[in-house]
Amino acid sequence: MTRYIRRAAALCALLLVALLVNAARVQIVQSSTYDDNPANRRPTIARYGQPRGDIVVGGQPVTGSKDTGEQLRYERTYHDGPLYAPVTGFASQVYGTTGLENAADGILAGTDPMLSLLPLWNGVSRDRNPGGKVVTTLAAGAQRAAYEGLAGRRGAVAAIEPSSGRILALVSAPSYDPGELSGTNSAVTSAWDRLNGDPARPMLNRAIRQTYPPGSTFKVVTAAAALDAGVIRDLDAPTRSPDPYPLPETRISLTNEAEDCEDASLRYAFEWSCNTVFAKLGVDVGLKDMTATAAHFGFNDKGLRIPFPVAPSNFDTKLDAPQLALSSIGQFDTRATPLQMAMIAAAVAGGGR
Repeated sequence: MTRYIRRAAALCALLLVALLVNAARVQIVQSSTYDDNPANRRPTIARYGQPRGDIVVGGQPVTGSKDTGEQLRYERTYHDGPLYAPVTGFASQVYGTTGLENAADGILAGTDPMLSLLPLWNGVSRDRNPGGKVVTTLAAGAQRAAYEGLAGRRGAVAAIEPSSGRILALVSAPSYDPGELSGTNSAVTSAWDRLNGDPARPMLNRAIRQTYPPGSTFKVVTAAAALDAGVIRDLDAPTRSPDPYPLPETRISLTNEAEDCEDASLRYAFEWSCNTVFAKLGVDVGLKDMTATAAHFGFNDKGLRIPFPVAPSNFDTKLDAPQLALSSIGQFDTRATPLQMAMIAAAVAGGGR
């Protein structure tokens, strides 16, 4: 009889161990699978069951949370929404997250392990920490000045502090109110359709997601390439540049808006933006060194994040001589985001650091 009791006890112990192993498998190993299952609404309910952390500008929150009393309890609110939308993005129960709301979602939602003293225990218990704050480098005054300066126009502003690299302003116009996308009612859907159907594209972040021909502002890169490659050793020496400049291998000549650009020094050509001088310099430097210098300034970088992704600025790596000449004055297929050109200006203002 004792032997049968021992066998039964051992079987019960094995069954208990199996149950514990299965529970651990479900709660730890396969937890993400169940969380990501579209049929499981509990993660969504939990996500909106507490206020999100704030995004802070100049020591003041520019976001908030509103208790709706609904199943998805808390909705995101925004102070001066259109002013900061290019940075905050939106957090919507229907359409997800963008901008900082997306890049720092773990902190804001309270799920990032850095917020917990016992991250492994939280993974087992499924507890959430209160949402954390995300402090930006923006200067409220600079942001507002840029926003008001673009009033009624399409465009973008990016301002960087050269000594530290801090982004002080990041504005895109026209903008939108991200608070219109908070909630789950029909007004949210209507706002989404209206914003996406607007030909002015207010939800496009022109400062970081749109590239433009940089034109003469790219001559900063060409000047740096010429100096680095040793093509220019004396800023005040003649550059042997004709005016007009015949593009290599073509019958097309490049001219200038400025005067006295023929054989101008780099200093004069930079001050007066002589196309002929910089087009010739780009060809003299060569494609390899021009491409390398452009890359050092941030062109063709597909991994740039601030911390949300920035569209890569483009300097072609396969160019013939006339294409290289035009690319060296910011034309042809050379394209850059406003943030990219602000980074170049900041690098020069900071002495290359």
